[in-house]
Amino acid sequence: MSAAARDNKPPLVFLDSNVIFSGLYSPDGAPGRILELMLQGGIKVVVSRQTLEEVVRTFDRKLPQALPALSKFFLNSPISIVSDPNPGEYRRWTDTLNEGDACIFAAALAGGSDFFVTGDNHFLKNAALKKKSGMLVCSPSQLLQELGL
Repeated sequence: MSAAARDNKPPLVFLDSNVIFSGLYSPDGAPGRILELMLQGGIKVVVSRQTLEEVVRTFDRKLPQALPALSKFFLNSPISIVSDPNPGEYRRWTDTLNEGDACIFAAALAGGSDFFVTGDNHFLKNAALKKKSGMLVCSPSQLLQELGL
């Protein structure tokens, strides 16, 4: 049981950029349900600065007309932003992840996240991450299952 569940607080969930993009692009799927759950206060969401930059780049490339709506979403949502970790904080993850992904994963840990939610298989199928970090690395649908939704 996570510390958040023991304290009767909403779980702290780190969202990878692909989950945020997918949730805003297609609100009826699991990523969209996660964003809705965040807006309702059922979970607390944390992201890193690097994650936000990736979301903005993806929208700029795929849906540039939606950038004003994206900006409004971030300004009005209860997302917490953690600083990107320094190299000493993410190097321990570079044995199984590339440097950029190691930085994102280390930010999730530094932010005290209970869950790391992503659609990327290089995170999801990496048993070493789960074992070394103690954090549940899961897909959006797996998170909803873990939360009983």
